[in-house]
Amino acid sequence: MQKARIKIASSDINKVNEICDYINNIAEKTGVEIRGPIPLPTKRLKLTTRKSPCGDGTATWDRFEMRVHKRLIDLGIDERALRLVMRVPIPEGLNIEIEMIEG
Repeated sequence: MQKARIKIASSDINKVNEICDYINNIAEKTGVEIRGPIPLPTKRLKLTTRKSPCGDGTATWDRFEMRVHKRLIDLGIDERALRLVMRVPIPEGLNIEIEMIEG
């Protein structure tokens, strides 16, 4: 049986969870088999910079961090369900990848 593997990634955890709930609701309505959302490890991008622009003064530092949250959903393929998933409104800053795999 074929499945659709959906990978979702964003720096905003609320957007990720919102889309996962949306896809879960589609799976419930159409009655297709669903596995997930499986949380993948959060990628942390760190940047440390010096507060002082000229280099004089005390050595104080600013630490910035961006977290990229990821989820994985395996969805049994049904033409109607896949069409509904394709129409999901994707918010700004969210990355969705859909690939077909043999189950």
